[in-house]
Amino acid sequence: MGLPATLPTLPLELTVLYNSLLFTMGASDSAVEGQQQICQGLLRVLEACGACGQDLSSEELWQKVLQEVTVAELQAPLHQLGALQAAWWLSTGRLGSIIGLLRLLSNSEDLGKAHWSKVENELLSLLKAWRVPAEGDSLPLVQSTRDLKEILCTSAAFLQGLCGGGLQEFEAGNFPAARSFLQEAAGGFCSKKVLAQIYTCLGCCAQRMGKPQTALQHLKQALQVDFQCLPALSHVAAVYHKLGETDAELQALALLYEALEKTPPAAASSSPYFLIRTELLVHTPVLASLLRHHHPSEVKYLLAQRCLQHGRVADAVEHYLDFLALLQEGLQQQVALDGSSAVPRIPEVFLEAASALEQAERYQDAISVCEEVISRTTGLIPRVLLLEERLEQPECPSPQAGLAGGLLAQKKENLSCLAWRAAGYLHQGWMWGKLGEIKEAVTQFSRCLGELLRVQLYGPGVEPTENLLPEVEVLQKIRLLALIGRGTQFLELGRHKKALLDFQHGLQVSPGDPAAASYLVQALWNLDRKPEAAAQWQKLSQRPSKEDGQQEGQGRPVPLYLVSCLKQAMFPHSGDLGRSIQNYLGSTTQDR
Repeated sequence: MGLPATLPTLPLELTVLYNSLLFTMGASDSAVEGQQQICQGLLRVLEACGACGQDLSSEELWQKVLQEVTVAELQAPLHQLGALQAAWWLSTGRLGSIIGLLRLLSNSEDLGKAHWSKVENELLSLLKAWRVPAEGDSLPLVQSTRDLKEILCTSAAFLQGLCGGGLQEFEAGNFPAARSFLQEAAGGFCSKKVLAQIYTCLGCCAQRMGKPQTALQHLKQALQVDFQCLPALSHVAAVYHKLGETDAELQALALLYEALEKTPPAAASSSPYFLIRTELLVHTPVLASLLRHHHPSEVKYLLAQRCLQHGRVADAVEHYLDFLALLQEGLQQQVALDGSSAVPRIPEVFLEAASALEQAERYQDAISVCEEVISRTTGLIPRVLLLEERLEQPECPSPQAGLAGGLLAQKKENLSCLAWRAAGYLHQGWMWGKLGEIKEAVTQFSRCLGELLRVQLYGPGVEPTENLLPEVEVLQKIRLLALIGRGTQFLELGRHKKALLDFQHGLQVSPGDPAAASYLVQALWNLDRKPEAAAQWQKLSQRPSKEDGQQEGQGRPVPLYLVSCLKQAMFPHSGDLGRSIQNYLGSTTQDR
């Protein structure tokens, strides 16, 4: 550079430029710098041929050079630069520019269309049909143009499978088309690492298409090719979770956790090393999402959660305690606690751990964990939370809408903090009851209900559950469980009138709830209000059994940390009470 461009020296000059750009791209993703150097090389070619190309775009510059320069000695160097240009454009998603360049390099406007098939699109057709000129032995290349062409083919197929035609085939649900491109990429020229990633994406495609066994085959292929492709193992666990195969899912998660903890050094690849590789050309948000690496703490939480969900209490306790230990080491630096993480908000994890400890009959430990949640939320909740039952996010983007959205987010955060704090008291109430400390249990249930009085709802009246804010629905469920819990403790103390009031209030919160209705009958029976108890029992018994299922299943699923409370609130004496009432009804019939 700096000297006048001459045809005899241009082949050497362009080859040196090609090799230097290979090193530049191999060391970084500096596409802007590389693009400028390619354009400078093309301008030197035009200068040597007595032409000018200033102020032309890169696409126009390539068109001018390839249409006007016919010197035979420059064809191979120009194809080398063309391969690099295609690589840079591919890495930035400019697929249309690559198609135009390949047509010029192949000297045909219609070549791509002539080679279309069900699997290949125009870009892949042009890449495969592109005939790279022979390279002279006197000018060594650090990466041959033919090898670069093969990598371009693999990368293009891979990229098309994830974002075909720029339409996001995978995200849009066009999984058959994505699968075709990915299968094409799997047969291409790439490292073992990339091949494992392609098989992982194929497994995800099959899973989304409702073919779990095919998905497992592809994911196992990924692990066979590269045992360090741990995202494949996390997807294996997800497939088993979808299939309901708990043992296999837990085994996969345990293997994933063990592998992540070991963090072995990267094994040397047996594939040939190239400066430009598929890894440098294919980087999309879809791929980053599919190949996201979990931190060991995330997997540890998943193990704890799955064990708790499936009643493996001892294992759940062990995993939750391990996770809480990791939390003490600084979990915020270990895993992103956002929507991409499997870990929920930390107070929820504490409450889930308390639920596991409670089911393991480690009541004092569970009480201590709940106390941690209660103490941490002190001062985070306003004394009064005034809100509408069915707050909605404003749809129209405007300054006022943005302000309203911010206020809504703050209110939801306050409601979440209140739910965690109230749930802490709720769990403590049930656990003190299990320990036989009835008065302390009543105190904790009362504190739970007192916290919930901070919320003052206003709106059009009683609304269907599905129309409520999720946070409000959780609070209502906690209120119901606290009323049932306190009512059961009053029954133990023989304070049946107070128990009756709690069960009546519970039915006001959740009309038709079978547990509250059953306990209401029990309280009436204990108060010797047998006609009323019998009438309520008959209403309860006449309700179709499927309605119970609908009542339990309506609305959104309750948080995992409330599931054990739901089980404890179930009425345990239905058989004995039912027989007593039947005997009573039989005796009253005979008296008549």
